[in-house]
Amino acid sequence: MLGCKEVNSTYTDSVNSDQATSGRAVAWLQSAAAEVWLKFLLALVGLGLAFTAALLSTASGEAGHLWASVILASLALLMAAFVGLVTVPYLARRVAIERLRQTFHYDVTKAGVIYVLVTLVIGIAALNTGNNLLYIVVAAMLSAILVSGVVSALVLRSLELEVRLPEHMFAGRPVVGRIVLRNPRRFLPSFSIRVVPARRDKGKRPRKQWRSERATFAFPPNRAPENQWVRLRDWRVKRVDVTPPAPGIFEGMIYFPYLPPRTELTADLELRFDRRGRYRESSFGVATRFPFAFLTKTRDVALEREILVYPPVEPPDELFEILPLVRGEWESFVRGRGSDLYRIREYMPEDSARHVDWKATVKSGSLKVREFSREDERKLCIVFDNPAAGAISGHAYEQAVNLAASLAWHFSSQAAEVSFFITGRGRGGDLHEFLAQLAVIEPQTGSEAAPGPPAQGPQAGLLRDLDLGSTGEYNIVLTAQPRGSLPTAWWNCSYFVFLASEGFGGA
Repeated sequence: MLGCKEVNSTYTDSVNSDQATSGRAVAWLQSAAAEVWLKFLLALVGLGLAFTAALLSTASGEAGHLWASVILASLALLMAAFVGLVTVPYLARRVAIERLRQTFHYDVTKAGVIYVLVTLVIGIAALNTGNNLLYIVVAAMLSAILVSGVVSALVLRSLELEVRLPEHMFAGRPVVGRIVLRNPRRFLPSFSIRVVPARRDKGKRPRKQWRSERATFAFPPNRAPENQWVRLRDWRVKRVDVTPPAPGIFEGMIYFPYLPPRTELTADLELRFDRRGRYRESSFGVATRFPFAFLTKTRDVALEREILVYPPVEPPDELFEILPLVRGEWESFVRGRGSDLYRIREYMPEDSARHVDWKATVKSGSLKVREFSREDERKLCIVFDNPAAGAISGHAYEQAVNLAASLAWHFSSQAAEVSFFITGRGRGGDLHEFLAQLAVIEPQTGSEAAPGPPAQGPQAGLLRDLDLGSTGEYNIVLTAQPRGSLPTAWWNCSYFVFLASEGFGGA
């Protein structure tokens, strides 16, 4: 029985190993590498057959068989053309893609320039003197340059990069990102690796670029479309302004002196953004000067990252000025019946006797009742009435955006239900969604006006999107509209910050 068990175990192991081998073979046959090798072998077979046909055609011509020579020559040309049209472009694309993945940039260092000059001087001396020792020195120095290029390429090849960024970032507040560099190779380590941002164009001004677009060729051109004789699809080329890309995520570099094989190393990177907005990196680079520092070789790593930087939420001066006023008017708006004592006041005929404060009544000699704040109705809406372009200065606009973000951040931590509204973009209750909208907001242009019939008067933006008097909330409204343009009913349930006033934003 033991012998039978051993035989069965051996047989089972062999079957499992055969299945694993066959599974790996099937997986390899279904991979892209198998397709490349198949195309390559077909190209070799086709070119071999074409070469054989060409040899037979030559032999037939020398033997006097004219038609056989013509047929064989034509067959050789057809097979060569088939290989050239079917397999060669595919293999060339594969090579181009692989080269694109492993794109290298070279920058000559000062040490490299001095080294080349010294090599050139020694080479000239060797030519003038014919000294064999100088020739050997020049050959060794040139081979060192070659070795430097090959070794630096090997050090950078196959490295994997990962950039981890925090989810929420605010302008002016430092945050910590993380760079992860991984070496998946089995034996070869990497030395003196630097992670750098991608190369960008130095010019930040919009530049001109030719761009094609669809058009229609019509004849006669000055007639209505239904009366034109010919209407054909066409293309036209025009010169357009191309805006520069968004600013990058980080500057400088992260240095890894040694990266062992099959190891990943991490480094924390402090990020600080001075302005709100969208920041983007389409790729990063891993660079090295190893081994002789003649060249700085950089390999691009396609790794697109995009982040939104929220406006700063540090309390500005305007917040300290309006916060006591807002709190007072908000508490007056939400007073009612609840559990939090708001104030003690004179008794009114409609008041319930159970709210009478007898101690205060005895002291004052008149009936006093307790008034409570309504916890279930402490609702607040922060409204940012996005002004039109040119209504206020750029500095005042940025101050308004910062104030809206600071108010939202402050009141979201209070015991209240806070909602947010931006004219032209609708209402929301998520704080980070509101901050994300403020991160990229710009003054409204004519094309961004809300649909529907235009409202009359300077308060058109608010009237079209929100009726402040019917929401049951207390509103903090940041607007650039003049004071006299707002309905009187809105003042009972709102506090207005006028962005166009002389004292706002240091204007």
